[in-house]
Amino acid sequence: MRGTMMEYPLTLTSLLERAERIFGDVEMVSRRPDRSLRRSNYAEFTRRARALAEGLTRAGLRRGDRVATLMWNSATHLEAYFGIPAAGGVLHTLNLRLHADELAYIANHAEDRFLIVDDVLLPVLETFRGKVNFERIWVAPFGGQAAPAGMEPYESLLETATGDFALPAMEENEAAAMCFTSGTTGKPKGVLYSHRAIVLHSMAECSPDAFAFSQRDTVMCVSSMFHANGWGYPYSAVMVGAKLVFVGPYAEPEGLLDLMEKEGVTLTNGVPTIWIGILDAMEKNPERWKLRPGLRGAGAGTAMPESVIRGLQKHGISIIHLWGMTETTPLATSATLCGAMEDWTEDEKFAVRATQGRPMPLVDLRAMSGGKEVPWDGKTIGELQVRGPWVAGSYYNFPESQNRWTADGWFDTGDVVTIDAHGYIRITDRSKDLIKSGGEWISSVDLENALMGHPSVREAAVIGVPHPKWQERPMAVVVCRDGQKPSDDELRQFLAAKFAKWQLPDAFVFVEAIPKTSVGKFLKTKLREQYRDWKWA
Repeated sequence: MRGTMMEYPLTLTSLLERAERIFGDVEMVSRRPDRSLRRSNYAEFTRRARALAEGLTRAGLRRGDRVATLMWNSATHLEAYFGIPAAGGVLHTLNLRLHADELAYIANHAEDRFLIVDDVLLPVLETFRGKVNFERIWVAPFGGQAAPAGMEPYESLLETATGDFALPAMEENEAAAMCFTSGTTGKPKGVLYSHRAIVLHSMAECSPDAFAFSQRDTVMCVSSMFHANGWGYPYSAVMVGAKLVFVGPYAEPEGLLDLMEKEGVTLTNGVPTIWIGILDAMEKNPERWKLRPGLRGAGAGTAMPESVIRGLQKHGISIIHLWGMTETTPLATSATLCGAMEDWTEDEKFAVRATQGRPMPLVDLRAMSGGKEVPWDGKTIGELQVRGPWVAGSYYNFPESQNRWTADGWFDTGDVVTIDAHGYIRITDRSKDLIKSGGEWISSVDLENALMGHPSVREAAVIGVPHPKWQERPMAVVVCRDGQKPSDDELRQFLAAKFAKWQLPDAFVFVEAIPKTSVGKFLKTKLREQYRDWKWA
C-alpha cells in the first residue's frame, strides 16, 4: 500500500523560489578584489539567478549540459549555484588552485560546454584555455574589468533575459552540480550531485546536531565554493534565508576576523590551517576583535588538533568538527556532543569534540577489517565505509574506479578509524598514510595532532620514511611559531607522555612551510618523495 503524500520533487528550484518569496530583504555581502564590500540582497540574487537561467537557455543550454565556473566566493558565484541547475544545466566548479594540466583534464573529462569566469581569474584561464573547447565564455566583472576579445560580458548574458521565463520542471534525481576530487592520488574523479542529494544534505546541515543554520544567522563562506560545494554552506544558508558574507579572494586571518566583527558573523567554516592562523592572530591581539557571542565555526579537511579547538574556545569561537568527502556532498559526520555527555568533564568533552563525530541522519557508517565489521568499542581499527542518499554511487565516466564501492553497495573511503559506543568516529589515518614500522602500525594523524599541541609548534606533518631495519620510521616535518625553535629532544619528551617510545618520530625536520594541496591539506605525497632517501643515523 502506498502512502497518500504528494509527489513533490526535492529540487534547488524550490529553494530558489522560497528565497525569492520570503527572504528578499535579507542582506548579502561580497568582498571584492580591492577589499571593498558590495552589498546586495536575496531579491537581487534570485532575480539575477533567474536571469542567468533564462540567458543560458537562450544561449542554447540543453538539459544536462555542464556549465563550468572559475570564480571566487561571491554573490555572483551564488547566482551560478542556483541559476545553472534551475535551467536544467549542471554547475561544474573548477578548482582554480589546480595545475593547468589538471584543469584542462577536468574540463575535458566533464565535457564542459560553457564557462563563467571572474575577470581577475583570466590569467588562470589562459594557462589552459588552448587545451579545452568551451563554446562560449562569459566574464564576470568581479574586479571591474571588461571582457577581452573572444569572450562575452556576463552582464550581457543576464540582459538577454525577458523576465517572463518559466523555470523548467526538474526531476529530483537529475544532476544539479559536479565536483572533482582533488586528485592527490591518480587522476581527479568527478562526482555528479543530484537535486535530491543537495536538498537532503542541506536539511541535514541545518539540523541542531550539525550546524543549526537559521535565518537568525550571519553565515560567512570561507571554504572555497569551487571545492566540495563550499561544504554545502551556500545551499544551506539559502534554504533558511541567512545573511551571507562572501570573503572573495582573501583568507588571511586578520581580514577574516575583521569581516567577522564588522558583519556580526555567527557561523563560518575553514580548514585547520585557516583556524590555526585565526588562533595565532587572536593570541597576539586578544583585545582587537569583538566577535558575536556564540560564534560557531566548522573545521574539516584534515583532523583539527584538540589544542586548536581549546584555544579558539577561549576566544569565544566554538569549533564543530566534521568529516566528509567530495563523494559525500560533503557532510557525513558532525562532532556535536550528545545528551549523555552533559555532565562529563571539560577534558572529556574536548576529547569528543576533537573526534570526527557521529553520522548524520540517513548516513550509515561501518568500519571493516578482514572482511568483517569491527565492534564499536572505540579501540578496534577498521577501514571506514559509508552509504546514504547523498553519498556517491559511482564516479562520472570512470568505470575503472568502481572498486571503491563494495559488492553490497558501500563506499570505501580509504580512512582508517575507530568507532565508539556512541557512534563517534576517530580517524587514525588515511590508509595510504599509516606508517608500518617493525610490523606495527603508527598513526601519523595522532602524532600530528599531539605535536600541534606544543606551544612552539604551528603546524606538523608526520610521514613514514623508508628504513633499512624497521621498514618505515616516522619523521615529523615541523613549522615553528615565530621566534621559537624547540629541540628534537624537547618535542620527543612532549610526545612521550602519550605515545610509546617505538611510536615517537626518529627525525624532526624544521621548515618554513609544509606543502599543501589545493584545498589546504598537507601534501604528504610530496613530503614522502622529498625525504624518501633520508639517511638515518
